[in-house]
Amino acid sequence: MRSYVVGGAVRDQLLGLPVQDRDHVVVGATPEQMLAAGFRPVGKDFPVFLHPATQEEYALARTERKTARGYHGFAFHTAPDVTLEQDLVRRDLTINAMALGEDGAIVDPYGGQRDLRERVFRHVSEAFAEDPVRILRVARFAARLPEFRVAAATNALMRRMVDQGEVDALVPERVWQELARGLMEVRPSRMLAVLDDCGALARILPELDSGARTVAMIDEVARRGHPLEVRFAVLMCGLVAGEGDVAPVQDVCKRLKAPNECRDLALMTVRELGLAARQAGAPDAPALVALFQRCDAFRKPERFVQMLQAAACAAPDAGLPPGLEEARLLPALAAARGVDAGEIAQRHAGNKEQIPHAVHAGRVEAVAAVLDAMR
Repeated sequence: MRSYVVGGAVRDQLLGLPVQDRDHVVVGATPEQMLAAGFRPVGKDFPVFLHPATQEEYALARTERKTARGYHGFAFHTAPDVTLEQDLVRRDLTINAMALGEDGAIVDPYGGQRDLRERVFRHVSEAFAEDPVRILRVARFAARLPEFRVAAATNALMRRMVDQGEVDALVPERVWQELARGLMEVRPSRMLAVLDDCGALARILPELDSGARTVAMIDEVARRGHPLEVRFAVLMCGLVAGEGDVAPVQDVCKRLKAPNECRDLALMTVRELGLAARQAGAPDAPALVALFQRCDAFRKPERFVQMLQAAACAAPDAGLPPGLEEARLLPALAAARGVDAGEIAQRHAGNKEQIPHAVHAGRVEAVAAVLDAMR
């Protein structure tokens, strides 16, 4: 029985990057031997075990066979005679098909170290075509390692997979998972470019305009280090639609089953983008209070800040400063939130219908005072 560190941990170590997770492959062992050694089983589709001390994953070396369309359609086989090379050949890219032995030696049967040096994403074998998730993974790796290029043969294989409808078999949850991870990488536009180049983007996000404006704003939001909700909102600002048109955003969020917090911020940003930009440049007290109310900013000021962050990245032509949220709009929001609605309600206790109007007027007055002080 021999164990090897495999996959991303080996790749990142060779690239000099931080190693996040270490996965292991065990050759020459049975499930019974793993249990006897104190490992805890966790795998559902094939034998995977947790190390009793480190809790790292150890999978028995396996082969797999395609049985149906999509990424669920596989049958797995594990046995003590399955070799390390047989296990590695089923992996997606050569740079992910290397192993590190217990003696520190690199096992690299498919040229992963060469492709690391040449900065190339290259598929290991034709088995790549059996799993459409791999197209998304290559695109995500491109966002993480933007200096790498996709090998011509690999891009041709991905395009063939798209043409054959394999991408259409992807479930929304998996598409969202890979898309979200790619958005959080250093250069998300590379993910979009790789998907566009092989034809997958037109299947996954046909509404997206992948031109220079979208590329610039999605990389800008990544450069500023904003969270996923803000990055997704900026991406949705790249949909082909008129100003304030939220229908395409609703369609995409429903199709991808985007989390509620991502959906809500994207809808708000697309709906209010033009007004937020104009108010940042030439603020008007009544319009600002109406904006705060529509965005539920009195209850959720943090989400309003995220909307402003997205707006600053998605509307570069408006000349919005990077510190937009700290310039005029947030002091105005703070003033409006500082209005004592309870005290106003007590003063108008005899005429309750006037309370909402009085609170609104108080907020407009408070915002106007802040704006006058800034001039």
